[in-house]
Amino acid sequence: MALDKEHLEYPHRRYGMDHDRYDWSMLSERRAVTWPEGKRLALWINVGLQFYPLNQRGTPFAVPGGMTMPYPDLRHYSLRDYGNRVGIYRFLQAFDRFGVKATFAMNTELAERTPQLLARICDRGDEILCHGWNMDSLHYGGQDPAEEASLIQRSLDRLRALSGQDITGWISPARNESAKTPDLLAQHGVRYFCDWVNDDMPYRFRTEQGELVAMPLSNELEDRFVLMNNLHSEQSWLEQVCDAADFLLAEAQSGGGRILGLNIHPWMLGQPHRIGKLEAALEYISALPGVWNASASDILTCWQHQQATH
Repeated sequence: MALDKEHLEYPHRRYGMDHDRYDWSMLSERRAVTWPEGKRLALWINVGLQFYPLNQRGTPFAVPGGMTMPYPDLRHYSLRDYGNRVGIYRFLQAFDRFGVKATFAMNTELAERTPQLLARICDRGDEILCHGWNMDSLHYGGQDPAEEASLIQRSLDRLRALSGQDITGWISPARNESAKTPDLLAQHGVRYFCDWVNDDMPYRFRTEQGELVAMPLSNELEDRFVLMNNLHSEQSWLEQVCDAADFLLAEAQSGGGRILGLNIHPWMLGQPHRIGKLEAALEYISALPGVWNASASDILTCWQHQQATH
């Protein structure tokens, strides 16, 4: 039996994307961006500070990096805790040694549980963005809208109160969303979010509550993704990061400013056998001519100013 003609009709199908969340465009055809002092490459170091519950529910799926053994999975739980007690301080020493600034994506429950760590980050004057409530509190399609709205409001309000910062950035646990997540973020004062990995530069993202900006935080260079998912070596991660920096700098000569976003975790690269690779990456990138190291908000503000003045 032949299909009804309606099965072949899709009113949203058109050149580019089949939704109205953002305008489709080729990166090569966009207006060139210039970073401060004529720099060509903006370096955004994003540190994930995460809390993985020992008794995770895994709804609607077990989050990557979470518990994998029957309860109580103390081996993985304590390794994640290691990052927030030991590895993170190696990160901070490395950042200070090479004079680089990082942005810290923090689970709100971790901020509650480790006030001393939160105070250390705040005292440094570094930007904090909200990483949701914890790594087992996911946002997903089919979730009760009231439940998700309450979760986002609680995560943002509590982190703002604890940190004293405005908190205008967001990355969802596991980068998972429902169709309503961007609308709820905009409703609660978020300027940018980092869940979408489909670009190398920021772009405007429409919501029911106004505009968000999708910031390009590469999943391909994330330490957990490269080491745990792709099973590459630490040396390979270092080479990939350096290759990306070299390529983006060269591309920026003709295409305008680019962004190198490095998403890293202290329970991964904060290990004594890995921290040297992070230090080597920071040393290499910071020595390159034309690199501007800044917080996510500073990069966003610079980009937005140039979009508004052209």
